[in-house]
Amino acid sequence: MKHLHFRVYPLLLSLLFAGLLGCQRPNDVPPPQPLMPRVQMVSVLADLHLLEARVENSRLSTDSARALYLQQQKAIFWRYEITDSLFHQSYRYYATHGKDLDDIYGVVLDTLSMRQMKIGEKK
Repeated sequence: MKHLHFRVYPLLLSLLFAGLLGCQRPNDVPPPQPLMPRVQMVSVLADLHLLEARVENSRLSTDSARALYLQQQKAIFWRYEITDSLFHQSYRYYATHGKDLDDIYGVVLDTLSMRQMKIGEKK
């Protein structure tokens, strides 16, 4: 997993976008029911960002890459026993609370760094 800095850019853009959303929404929005727990959100986001990096590195055409991403995204949601609407609803909630999403993405970055270290140790 060389070139991690190329994979961090989408994460940073997501953080920036989420921060902008958080500035535009009030913090008194009640949480949706059900809401994905933060720990589960971290795991799903880490897996989705790794999937995004793998698809980007696959050198497939745009249409094929999008189809592969959507197929694999469904597999990730199935593995975590969530629906895409639950994920998006929960993500929107955390995005309206900028500090929450910042904290979540801080843990996502730590998670991805730990995974990279483990892969480096195996080599």
